[in-house]
Order: sequence, then structure tokens, then C-alpha cells
Amino acid sequence: MTYDDYLAGKKVILTVATTGGVHGKDANPNLPEQPEEIARDVRDCERLGASIAHVHGRDEYGENSAAHLQAVNDAIRDECEDVIIQNTTGGQSAYESRVRGIRTDPPPEMASLDMGPFNRGQHIITEHTRHNIESLAREMRERGIKPELEAFNNGHLNESHRLIDLGLLEEPYYINLIFGSGTFSMPRPRNLLNLVDNLPENSEFNVLATGRHQLPLTTMAVLLGGHVRVGMEDNLYFERGRPAESNAQLVERSVEVIERLGREIATPEEARAILGID
Repeated sequence: MTYDDYLAGKKVILTVATTGGVHGKDANPNLPEQPEEIARDVRDCERLGASIAHVHGRDEYGENSAAHLQAVNDAIRDECEDVIIQNTTGGQSAYESRVRGIRTDPPPEMASLDMGPFNRGQHIITEHTRHNIESLAREMRERGIKPELEAFNNGHLNESHRLIDLGLLEEPYYINLIFGSGTFSMPRPRNLLNLVDNLPENSEFNVLATGRHQLPLTTMAVLLGGHVRVGMEDNLYFERGRPAESNAQLVERSVEVIERLGREIATPEEARAILGID
């Protein structure tokens, strides 16, 4: 995807990541944690234009819990019309926890697939080997789940190319370029340009940037013909010193930016067509 895609008016897939597995209501009381809370937020975001919901589960105490993904999926299906559910297979160190994200009933249409270990503050992910990654990719293919490849840095983009070379992925490849602190790619405009230049052929890309970098780098993604992820998993603030009131507030702003820049928002059905989801 390139600037030409922007000029051609290719539609933008907007993903909302409502919850995550790191911070909780102590960081922002508006962060949804329980299934019904998350589902209501996803419903409001879908109505504004989000076509994909990136999903994490939390237990009754607000702690990250892959075992609660089924309950969140069920609640989203009850509340929403057609949003694409993208379950996480990241954030947990053990493979047995990661794989729960693709074994819900029914399975999600999409799932995230971390391309390697990473460090985010004090939350260190250490047990994510190539064997795990390949096993998750194979099972996703068997279950008809579209993987979103999570490239937290340049090395993870290399690993995306490796999975393609192994024949474990189907076109178009969907790659999420991630910017922030720790071992994420440094949030600089030139770094985004460089990663886009090194994407595999026949791929679509999405941009995720944490904190104050969310708005500028996702705006760049729109201009480069890419797609956008926003939400309180990645950014708890609407602007400096002003906590986000809801995920819908962040989605609404992104929709306004996208439309002001001359692109349209993809519906869930259009997103499926762009990503090759049956």
C-alpha cells in the first residue's frame, strides 16, 4: 500500500482495541473490563465506524484472563450487528493461554499473532518462540482465522517475511506496525515510512501507536494508504492531561480525521473483502 492508495480513495479499516491486558480502572476508570462493559463499548464504536474489535478478556478482579475471551465474544455478538471479532493470542507467556484466543466457539474471524517476544514497561513477555508462532499460524489457517501479524519492531517484520516464506499465510497479509516504548518501534514518522517500504508484497498494513503518538502516527497511516487502530488499550488519554471518556470518543475523532483527509471508512463487510476473509 502506498500514497497512491490514499489518492485513489481506498477505504480505511478501523480497529478498536477497547481493553488490553495491562492497565486497568486505576489508570482510567472509563476502561471497560467486564464482558458487558466491553460489548457496550464495541457496540458504540461499531456504530461510529469501527469494523474490527480487538478483544482481551479480564477476570472479575480486572486481571488479564484468556479464559474469559469466550464470555467477551458472546457478549459482543449479543450487542453488535456485524463487527469482526479479533481475539488476542498475545500478552500471556504460556502457549496454553495464547491458544485460547483461537479456540472459542465459534472461532473468531481474526486473531492477533505476535511475531516475537517484547518488553512493555515491567510487563515482559519471554516465552514466545518460533515454534509457538508457527503452531498458532498453522492452527489459524486450519480454523479459517485471519491472522493480524503484530510487528512490534523491525525484527518482527523480518519474522513476518519468514512465515510467508514457510507458506503459513494466505494473501493479502495483514501486518500491524506498532510504535511505543520498550522494545516497540520508536514512534518517529521516518520509522513508519521505513517499515512501510519494507512490507511484504501483497500486504495490507495497520498502525498502532501508544499514548500521545496514537493520533499523529495513525494519521500518517491514512495518508500512506494504510489502516488504523485506536482505543484505550493503547492510549488512555484524549489529549494531554485529559483522560479519554470512552473508546467511542477516540474512534469518533479518528473517523473525523479519516474523512477530512478524503478517505472513507470500511464497513465490516468491506473490511472482510479487503482482507480476504470468507
